[in-house]
This record gives sequence, C-alpha cells and structure tokens, in this order.
Amino acid sequence: MHLSPYTTTPKKPSPHSDSHHHHNNHHHHHHSNNIVDEAAALDNNNMHRSNQSHTSTSRSSDSSEPNEDGKWAPKLLRECAKAISERDSTKTHHLLWMLNELASPYGDCDQKLASYFLQALFCRATESGERCYKTLSSVAEKNHSFDSARRLILKFQEVSPWTTFGHVASNGAILEALEGEPKLHIIDLSNTLCTQWPTLLEALATRNDETPHLKLTVVALAGSVMKEVGQRMEKFARLMGVPFEFNVISGLRDLTKEGLGVQEDEAIAVNCVGALRRVEVEERENLIRVFKSLGPKVVTVVEEEADFCSSREDFVKCFEECLKFYSLYFEMLEESFPPTSNERLMLERECSRSIVRVLACCGGGGGDDIEDEGEEFDCCERRERGTQWCERLRNAFSPVGFSDDVVDDVKALLKRYQPGWSLVVSQGDDHLSGIYLTWKEEPVVWASAWKP
Repeated sequence: MHLSPYTTTPKKPSPHSDSHHHHNNHHHHHHSNNIVDEAAALDNNNMHRSNQSHTSTSRSSDSSEPNEDGKWAPKLLRECAKAISERDSTKTHHLLWMLNELASPYGDCDQKLASYFLQALFCRATESGERCYKTLSSVAEKNHSFDSARRLILKFQEVSPWTTFGHVASNGAILEALEGEPKLHIIDLSNTLCTQWPTLLEALATRNDETPHLKLTVVALAGSVMKEVGQRMEKFARLMGVPFEFNVISGLRDLTKEGLGVQEDEAIAVNCVGALRRVEVEERENLIRVFKSLGPKVVTVVEEEADFCSSREDFVKCFEECLKFYSLYFEMLEESFPPTSNERLMLERECSRSIVRVLACCGGGGGDDIEDEGEEFDCCERRERGTQWCERLRNAFSPVGFSDDVVDDVKALLKRYQPGWSLVVSQGDDHLSGIYLTWKEEPVVWASAWKP
C-alpha cells in the first residue's frame, strides 16, 4: 500500500510516495480512488484492531501533558488548511506528508485530530470529498446494526451528559407544557433512537392524575431501524402502564397535520434533538413555519454549539471553527472513555465523516445534496449556534424559559458525571434563550423551549 493519509503506522516514503501527485492534475483521480478504497479498508480494519494495545503508533513523549502551545496537530493542520486555500501545492504536499507521518487514529488527541482532519484536508486538496464521503458512509452502513448503534448511544449517555443534557431539559419542558392533558402527541425529530423517551414514560406513569394517552410520531432521519425501536418502546410503555401508540414517517415531506395523523383533541409537542443541523440552511425558515402550522403547545430544540455556516465562503475560517469544535469533542471523549474503548473509536469515526462532509464536499459548505443519495438531509452538517437558532425561531415562536425545577433536574443529572461539566442559563439579552451545557467552561450543547 503506498503512502496515503490513511496509513496508520508512520512509514518512510517509498519511491512511490505522494510527491509527484500534487503537481500533476491528471494523477489526482487515480490517487483519490486508491485513497477511497484504502479508507474503506481502514474503516473495516479499525474495529478489529481497536482492542489491541496501540503503543506502537503512539508518538507522544512521556513528559508531562503539553499545554495548548505544545500541541502540534492544530498548528500543522492550520498551516495545511492555509496552504490549500492559497493553492500552494508544494507546501500542501509537504504538510500532508508530515501530518501523515505523525497521525494515528489510535494515538493521543493530537494524533487523532491529525488523522481525521488530514483525511478531510487531503480530500479537499484532491477534490475527492464527495466520493470519499460516500465510501465512508457506505462502510459505516455495512458495519451498522440497530444493536450496535443503540449500545453506542447508551454507552455514550452513561459516560457523558452530551446527549442526556438535552433529553432531561426537553422532557422537563414537554411535561410541564402538556400537564393535565389527557391525549399527548409528541412529534420527534432526533438522532438518538428514542433513548430520550423511557424517562418521559416513567414520569407520565407516576403522575398523580389520570395517566394520559401518548402518541409518539418519529420522523426518521436515517436508517430503517425504527421498527425495532418502536417494538421496544411499545413493550416499555406496557410495562409502565401508559397507553401508547408509535408511528414513523420518513422525511420532512409528511410533516403536515394529515401526514402526522394529528387529532383535534391532542396536545402537541415538537421535539428536535440534533436534527435541525441536518436540514438544508435554505429550508430552515420553512421548517419552523411548518412546526407552527401544527399548533404545538411547545417546541423543544437541542443543538451542538458550533457555527459552520457564516464562514461558509472562507475555507480557513470554516476550518478553524471545525477544528475548535472537534478538538473539544475529542478531548471530552478522551476523558470520558477508557483509552482502548471501541465505542470511543466509533464516535470518533462518525466525526471523521462529518469533518470530510464540512470541509471537503460541495466547496466546503457541507450542505448541498449529494445526488442520488437516498438520505435526503442526513449528510448536511451546517451547524449554527444557539444565538443563530434563536433568531430563526423568534420569527414564529417565543422562548419559554426552563423552570427552576427543570434546571434543578439538569444540575442533578450533571452531578452524576465527572467534574468539568456545568450548566449556564442564558442571561439578559433579548436574543438569547435556553440553557447551555459547558465542558470546562466552553459551551458545547444548547437546549431551548418555545411556544407559539
């Protein structure tokens, strides 16, 4: 296998190394095909290798933990992004080669960042992003089963409040808004396979008044695993003694009262967890209007805190924002999971696809549809910050502050995890609402609730 950003152990460059590719355009396609195939092979091998010890690829010195200045990956990656944007192919090639020597998906945070961003920068430099993304996605699909996905989500929820934070806040707001209603209908756009709902069912089962009837309609954003999810939910609802109905609609086209089977006497909640960033930027205003047309009592929105939108035209700025977000995320994973954790590796690999998507597809915006792709908006990664979502949502809704009870529930949740996590309530300014999950003082997830 010749040298490519996908070799996992540093090698000396062979005579067949990269050096002649970057100057010679007609080589690119031959090269990127190999890269893509190797990406697939690597993805398959990773799962088998991740349980072994990886000291062989670790290059970090044994000295004390380097501070931000001591981190080599961000520095090299920045230089490389700059070289690519300046179309300096000699420098780009040199930096890609250096990064490849140092990167490893099994090393420390620096080596991992280098490894996953290298992949995206390489795709950007050789314009092979779309193809690489497709390959990585299809490999992920092959390795993906309902059980493994569910185990991964639950394990992540056990070690980090990254997703449970939004679940507890949203559930609290939904329960308060629908209190005393006999028939509830929750329309769920989210990406966590209904792991949010068991605690809500428990809360409904223990309410003092009549147990309400709950209808849950899931807008499936990807995959066909919803049948199994539904069966599990129905079983759990029976156990809790909550009258329950489960429906699935695919995609956003059926988001109408008719499509959702909305009844006159139902109290409606719309729940969006990690789903809005997967909707085309141009479609976001429309979607919010569609939510309003359903006449909900409450709309809950949870999104990760990053802005891959405003810098869309400026590759270096977009790269910076992406690097900042994923550096935090990788560091959080490193401190939450044990070093050889398979789950951690899988979560990181999901990021690697997103990074390719943001930095190397569709001129770097990561938003336009990849043609002939069945999953209409599953690939979109144009995230926006809480403040940006607020501006959009305010056109149709007004913010509902989370009650003290809900805030206390979230604080109690965070105490179950390691130190470093806290909750910040947006203060003052009209444009702000909602609460933030912060990791070491950096806001990472935003949760909010809205009413018409």
